[in-house]
Amino acid sequence: MRWFLRSKIHNATVTEANVEYIGSITIDVALMEAVGLERGEKVLVVSNTSGARLETYTIAGERGSGTVQMNGAAAHLIHRGEQIIVMGFELSDTPIQPKVILTGPDNRSPQPLSETG
Repeated sequence: MRWFLRSKIHNATVTEANVEYIGSITIDVALMEAVGLERGEKVLVVSNTSGARLETYTIAGERGSGTVQMNGAAAHLIHRGEQIIVMGFELSDTPIQPKVILTGPDNRSPQPLSETG
């Protein structure tokens, strides 16, 4: 059994960072569905802007809002306006074809990408 990338939201822009909000990352539910992420799922978040990396869990945001919000302690590491990658993984005995999307500056109209290498 190995861990494989299953879901990836690439180049999302953080719309808000709120240290007062109780934990996690809030993501527009349409983006979550596009890559197969579930509410409460553990994800790895990487900032393309600062290089910060953290693990947290997902909260479904309003559909079509473009929301990608860092909450709680994570908001100390990744701030509003940063570009991030959100990744979900799966334990499997065979390789998985990941669902990958590239978002625009407003986190809407995601484009599917094929993950190579």
